[in-house]
Amino acid sequence: MSPKNTNQRLAWAITGSGHFVPECLELLQTFDNVDLFLSRAAEEVLQIYGYPVSELRKKIRVFRDTTASGVPVGLLYKGAYHTYVIAPATSNTVAKCVWGISDTLVTNMYAQAGKCRIKSIVFACDTAPKLLSKAPAGIVPVYPRRIDLENVEKLQEFEATEVVSDIEQLHRAVEPRMSWPRASCS
Repeated sequence: MSPKNTNQRLAWAITGSGHFVPECLELLQTFDNVDLFLSRAAEEVLQIYGYPVSELRKKIRVFRDTTASGVPVGLLYKGAYHTYVIAPATSNTVAKCVWGISDTLVTNMYAQAGKCRIKSIVFACDTAPKLLSKAPAGIVPVYPRRIDLENVEKLQEFEATEVVSDIEQLHRAVEPRMSWPRASCS
């Protein structure tokens, strides 16, 4: 391990869910030293919810899922990040994380964060048999499938991973990490 990097940042990923996306964006922008990682679906969802990537780039450094090898993932190995947050995390992303599939920028970051022993915080969207979610046209009921709920349970058992189910839990999980320097993976 190399010496502690006191300039470490928070890596925050958004996936293709609108579930609490405005609140997640609001929360992440309250912190300094945050980089934003977007799945391809997240870019579409952000646009639908009125958050064009071009506007976000004016406030924060943004990485998009545009490379086959996930070039930004290398920043984990350089000690650039102390914590990796996925908020919100779709059931698809949760399933990929649980089953070790790292074929997107977001899931590759999760896999590599684990290999670097960097804490991950996942705000899973599908955490109860019935949820209310704010869509662009208003509140809609959502009924997660049994497999979605089972995957959330499995992810809760992963080392260096904390799963949260609401925006308040997310805030309580991230806040103390903002003063958490750690050694890099290399």
